[in-house]
Amino acid sequence: MSEPKAPTPAPGDTYKGWLFKWTNYIKGYQRRWFVLSNGLLSYYRTQSEMGHTCRGTINLATANIAVEDSCNFVISNGGTQTYHLKASSEVERQRWITALELAKAKAFRMQAESDDSGDDSTSPSASQGAGSRNSEVQSTLRTLGSKVEDLSTCNDLIAKHGSALQRSLSELEGIRLGGETSEKIRQVTERATLFRITSNAMINACRDFLALAQAHSKRWQKALQAEREQRVRLEETLEQLAKQHNHLERAFRGATVLPASQSNPAIDSKGSVPGKGDVSDEDEENEFFDACEDVQEFITVPADPKYHRSGSNVSGISSELGMDDGTTSLDEQSLASNPESPQSQEVVPVRKRRTRIPDKPNYSLNLWSIMKNCIGKELSKIPMPVNFNEPLSMLQRLSEDLEYYELLDRGAKCQSSLEQMCYVAAFTVSSYSTTVHRTGKPFNPLLGETFELDRVQESGYRSLCEQVSHHPPAAAHHAISERGWTLRQEIALASKFRGKYLSIMPLGSIHCVFEKSNNHYTWKKVTTTVHNIIVGKLWIDQSGEIDVVNHKTGDRCHLKFAPYSYFSRDVARKVTGVVTDKDGKAHYVLSGTWDEKMECSRVMESSRGGENGADGRQKTVYQTLKAKELWRKTPLPEGAEDMYYFSTLALTLNEPEEGVAPTDSRRRPDQRLMEQGRWEEANAEKQRLEEKQRTVRRERDREANRSTNPAEEAEEVEIASEPSETTYKSGHQDNYKPMWFERQIDPMTGDPTHIYRGGYWEAKEQGNWDSCPDIF
Repeated sequence: MSEPKAPTPAPGDTYKGWLFKWTNYIKGYQRRWFVLSNGLLSYYRTQSEMGHTCRGTINLATANIAVEDSCNFVISNGGTQTYHLKASSEVERQRWITALELAKAKAFRMQAESDDSGDDSTSPSASQGAGSRNSEVQSTLRTLGSKVEDLSTCNDLIAKHGSALQRSLSELEGIRLGGETSEKIRQVTERATLFRITSNAMINACRDFLALAQAHSKRWQKALQAEREQRVRLEETLEQLAKQHNHLERAFRGATVLPASQSNPAIDSKGSVPGKGDVSDEDEENEFFDACEDVQEFITVPADPKYHRSGSNVSGISSELGMDDGTTSLDEQSLASNPESPQSQEVVPVRKRRTRIPDKPNYSLNLWSIMKNCIGKELSKIPMPVNFNEPLSMLQRLSEDLEYYELLDRGAKCQSSLEQMCYVAAFTVSSYSTTVHRTGKPFNPLLGETFELDRVQESGYRSLCEQVSHHPPAAAHHAISERGWTLRQEIALASKFRGKYLSIMPLGSIHCVFEKSNNHYTWKKVTTTVHNIIVGKLWIDQSGEIDVVNHKTGDRCHLKFAPYSYFSRDVARKVTGVVTDKDGKAHYVLSGTWDEKMECSRVMESSRGGENGADGRQKTVYQTLKAKELWRKTPLPEGAEDMYYFSTLALTLNEPEEGVAPTDSRRRPDQRLMEQGRWEEANAEKQRLEEKQRTVRRERDREANRSTNPAEEAEEVEIASEPSETTYKSGHQDNYKPMWFERQIDPMTGDPTHIYRGGYWEAKEQGNWDSCPDIF
């Protein structure tokens, strides 16, 4: 029973020690120094590495802790990080388990509080002293809540270990004296030691809780009572001011605007206000709550006390920061008051879209046998089966850029071009969120293939894509919304295969035009890299920089997608950006990740910091207001891992639909067979379509009296060729005229591009597809 005393892990304290970590089958378990601090478990080779090199870190807030045997346990975050660890003894292992469980509970609570804090609001006229008192009370309450959760966690552990100890004692009492006596006694000793360690942790937590409760109980009561009284006084004052304002406005309107004979009967000649029960009561209530909401938004924004100003600053700041729930409520009011809005018209049944597709079959394929002779070659020379695909066309993947079209809807309602830029920048980032788990390659479209996405009834927009060129492969896209925006783009893909990874570089510009303000935005896409092509689990990363430019005002947003680095301590898939005006002055700072969310913060001051960046220049320090969430990724549907990790929108893209063009991707037979799980038939059909397209191209070349390059006859339709930026801009090599797009010089960029010529939706309405080519 004489176990050496070790420090008991206390909630929130740093816990350190040696553990053995599994590395690989050659080296096995290796001794590493682990540090648990602030909900993060990090490890180093030696203690001396703590100052400069961290070998790995895992966030316990989303981690699972599992015990394998007496000394081994596993920590995993459900993704790419899994630590197989072994302690020197069962007692040491339990010390770590106790510390990890306490740290996990605390980290989870802190994360939940951080998420909820974005919706908090403060009283509109509270003084700075009252605000500091309220902050102190809230901080104390959070600390006490944390202690209560620690007590609950310790209680669960005590119950667990107490039951195990009771079972061991019962077994000890029931055995006879013999050879197994010593073993049972050893088990009882170890379990009693574990129980003592956990009990000590709970006793420490209880002591801290009681000390805080005794020190602050009276202060809580006084502070909370003062806050209640102050809140009541402020509400009464605001209500009186709002009603007085409404009375004066109505009296002024009745006295100066309307003649006496035509004045509103609800207002007499003296400008008196009707009593209760009249229609104007509803208006008064609406005005009161609107005014209160605006003031609260201003009070909660500033991060520095010197920006707490009253008077004229309220309307200016709150109008440019109206990107929270207040914007949503304002939109709902405008829709309700608009007689032409969908809500006020006759309700039309919305089509119910499908929510599942057949599960992905488990077909084995030797990737190395296909790739080993292709390193350094153009991908157009690699015959690829559908095993590497997903049952969607590249045109459909291009349409998935509209997954979060609501960002453009909200941007169309913005009065400020800088605020609108924030939404456009968030939209550019959101288009990559669907790629985080999508390692399958989409079908490369056949020349002349189209795809329509008609969501006017559900979402107010519709889009059309067409494969306008095969050499180099390029697709044109045009989307228009009833909410006042238009999106168009022409994208060609250049790819490089380097054995371990595949880089995909999109070429071409994306244009977004808002009808009301006539603001015209352009940007380009970043590089997509697929890692572990040959060995290991495939994973995708986005890296590069994007400049979103407003050509009307000169505003600019510079976005940086940080590439993944094993040695970086930043969050993975990080995106940062700064919104500047035409003079280069920063107004907003954007931050987030391309697979989860984006936030923006208004810049109040900027200065050069003392710390130098990686390029030797001084970093700019921005003093910002509280961050506002612009976009958050919608969770994937249930069972998405069996359906190619498709989002809710992606599941509906290949759904059969009546009335679409004969060239629509939904009618492509090899893609349809693959979705149904008939991959062998899909491969055969794919080869037939490839040969058919090669034959059509040779005939088109002969008609144009142009010789065909024999090397091009061996090209596979399914894999894109390797266009560069120069060859892409110089012109397309196909002697082909698209059906719905025409090649023009872009007035904004000066580059040749394909722009929608019109006629598709009219042809669909008439059911006239006689001019469409037979490509399937």
